Amino acid sequence: MPALARTEKIVTAAPPKTSASIVTLPGRPAPKFKPKQVALAVARNVVPPLIVLAVILVIWQILCSGAGATLPPPTQVWQESYDLIAYPFFNYGSQDIGLGWRVLISLQRVAYGFGFAAVAGILIGALIGQSIWAMRGLDPIFQILRTVPPLAWLPLSLAAFQDSNPSAIFVIFITSIWPVIINTAVGVRNIPQDYRNVAKVLCLNQFEFFFKIMLPSAAPYIFTGLRIGIGLSWLAIVAAEMLTGGVGIGFFIWDAWNSSRLPDIIVALAYIGVVGFILDKLVSAVGTIVTRGASAN
Repeated sequence: MPALARTEKIVTAAPPKTSASIVTLPGRPAPKFKPKQVALAVARNVVPPLIVLAVILVIWQILCSGAGATLPPPTQVWQESYDLIAYPFFNYGSQDIGLGWRVLISLQRVAYGFGFAAVAGILIGALIGQSIWAMRGLDPIFQILRTVPPLAWLPLSLAAFQDSNPSAIFVIFITSIWPVIINTAVGVRNIPQDYRNVAKVLCLNQFEFFFKIMLPSAAPYIFTGLRIGIGLSWLAIVAAEMLTGGVGIGFFIWDAWNSSRLPDIIVALAYIGVVGFILDKLVSAVGTIVTRGASAN
């Protein structure tokens, strides 16, 4: 009996034939949507700004409701500029259009100017970061030019282009290119030497090195410069349109000032702030996706 039991134990422990067996691996559990956590995250990000905004509006209403107040209170802004707030895309003529259309016209100019600045800034910054002689020759000049105020370029651009639209685009370009150049150059100079050694081992040419090594490595720095540049672009176009005219958001503010429409100016400022915030978040989101959350610090 003991021998028989031992034999049964050995037979029982023998592995099954692999040809007839099917191995089932445990799958990754599907992510569960948790409404409570989403609601809490939204509340943490939305409720505090709304509370602060409500406090600001109350203080503004109290300070500007007196007899000697020179600025309109929020209630007056709502009453006199309701059409601009509720209907941003109305169109009653060439100059009688909603602020939504004016913002889109300004954004079109920003897209041209900032797009040119992004391409040129990345290329020039890569050149400066790669070449010691280029850095020594160009970096001091760029450091001087970047301190020139945006509107100081406007008379020269008007004299050169003889038209307000390309002049405004040039002002955007010359304003936003400097942070792109500087941050790109810093990113290229900070590429690890190991990456450069790998490029030499693989015998990569300059074109391959630029797209496979340089751009991915310097991407966090590049997007930092692009984020600063898009903010400067939006600031520059509003200021330039005040002087060049047209139908953009900047000219609307200047025209409202000449017509003493202070509530309309306040609404336009709110539009400018919201659009600038959205532009910054868009560039930041694209940078996070491209760099996979890497930081330039």
